[in-house]
Amino acid sequence: MSQKQDLPDYLQAFDRLVHIMDELREKCPWDREQTFESLRKLTIEEAYELAEAIVKKDMDEIKTETGDLLLHIVFYAKLADEQKAFTLAEMINALCEKLIYRHPHVFGEVEATTAGQVLENWEDLKLKENNKKNRSVLSGVPATLPALTKAMRIQEKVSGIGFDWEKREEVWNKLDEEVKEVKEVIGKDPEHPDMARLEEEFGDVLFTVINAARLYGIEPEIALERTNLKFMQRFQEMEKQIRNNGKTLKESSLEEMEEEWEKAKGK
Repeated sequence: MSQKQDLPDYLQAFDRLVHIMDELREKCPWDREQTFESLRKLTIEEAYELAEAIVKKDMDEIKTETGDLLLHIVFYAKLADEQKAFTLAEMINALCEKLIYRHPHVFGEVEATTAGQVLENWEDLKLKENNKKNRSVLSGVPATLPALTKAMRIQEKVSGIGFDWEKREEVWNKLDEEVKEVKEVIGKDPEHPDMARLEEEFGDVLFTVINAARLYGIEPEIALERTNLKFMQRFQEMEKQIRNNGKTLKESSLEEMEEEWEKAKGK
């Protein structure tokens, strides 16, 4: 039996993927033209497709989309190898070293029996790394993250060094305060409010809502996307029923739409 056949199935499959990538880079015109920059937007798209599959809890799609992302990782490693920047093995080994370093409760003598303690240790280690390099606690938050996800990561980061509510219930008073400030801006001139100030206050409301979700263990991106899907499903059911009644949405009154909306909610 060959040495390759002695490998576990997943290593054989990974070895096959690497060799296919080599072939594509050599023989496929499209693959030969790709660069880090050209792949970037495609990688972001694949990440969003995976996120959608996770929200839908579609395991077949999750398998497909994680495979697509793995292809991108191997592709980036191939490009880097060609530029003599780093190899696939160096990339993987660097990851392994980081995982070992940041999990001293597994590979060292630090104790951590809960997920919370693990996260606390993780943030402590990252804080030490940042201090050595004179970097901000927030330096690890990518500038290009979508605003909702970025807000969540910012809050997680500062919470990791103790900048957080003493009791999570206190966040509701903060939310009430922020909503009140929105109303005050609108109340000064309902027809022509100060839009710059209004935008700022709405931003504070959204930031606080995301903070509340974090404190109660809710992932706001997933929660909002599930609400989006629920709304779309009910709205499309309402559209269908109105068409069945021989009308269009434009021809329907608000009362008629609300009636069909309530029916759609019951399905």
